[in-house]
Amino acid sequence: MAVRTTTAESLVEEVFLFGRSLRWAVTTEDENSSLPQALTGVLATLATEGECRQTDLANRLCVSQSALSRQIADLVELGYIDRTPDPDDKRASRVRVSDKGREKLSMIWDCRARRLRELLSDWSETEAQGALDSIRRLNTTFTEDALAQHDLAHLKLIAR
Repeated sequence: MAVRTTTAESLVEEVFLFGRSLRWAVTTEDENSSLPQALTGVLATLATEGECRQTDLANRLCVSQSALSRQIADLVELGYIDRTPDPDDKRASRVRVSDKGREKLSMIWDCRARRLRELLSDWSETEAQGALDSIRRLNTTFTEDALAQHDLAHLKLIAR
């Protein structure tokens, strides 16, 4: 059975509100991190993906290479990312999270997890796992669609 329009509309609204409230909830104590949210997101994604070409990271984040370039430069300057020439294509570079970057992410994640545990103190583990399962499923659905759309747009550019 398909999802009703009203349910989809409500879900869109709640997802946007959730994003804002989650960002506020888990980053209120992040002032100590001194790392902007956008850079934290790039660093976290790279830590998850592992060493890769900048173009592959841009595709994974569904952003343009030019949009990612400045963020990578900032993270390299801070010492959180190491950039090396790609051995297969000297025009390209590969990036990976440095030890200093891993330490920074660990500090940020620990702070955020502690904050979220405080906020969910009246939830049961079963309730939290149910929420996690739903969010993972939404994230997978949205990401698969975004990547497909990005690949389609990239193919259209190549065809020109």
